[in-house]
Amino acid sequence: VFVGEEEVKLTLSEFCLLEAMISVPGRAFSRADLLALLQGDDAVEGVERTVDVHIRNLRTKIEPDAGRPFYIETVYGVGYRFRPED
Repeated sequence: VFVGEEEVKLTLSEFCLLEAMISVPGRAFSRADLLALLQGDDAVEGVERTVDVHIRNLRTKIEPDAGRPFYIETVYGVGYRFRPED
């Protein structure tokens, strides 16, 4: 993917998460939804925090300041969403 004019290499998991969230900006995806997207019907219960690690890594790669994310928002009590256009 490109962030501005800079090419950023993503893992397959990071790309799949980003693609899912970008396809429906503003929709909040639960961790379970995102884990199922990554692992299919074989998603193991209790490893939803794996999604948090992928999101953290993705933010490090695409956000101007990963500590204050602009693009990938945390929706408390739900999961994550890609920021809708204003």
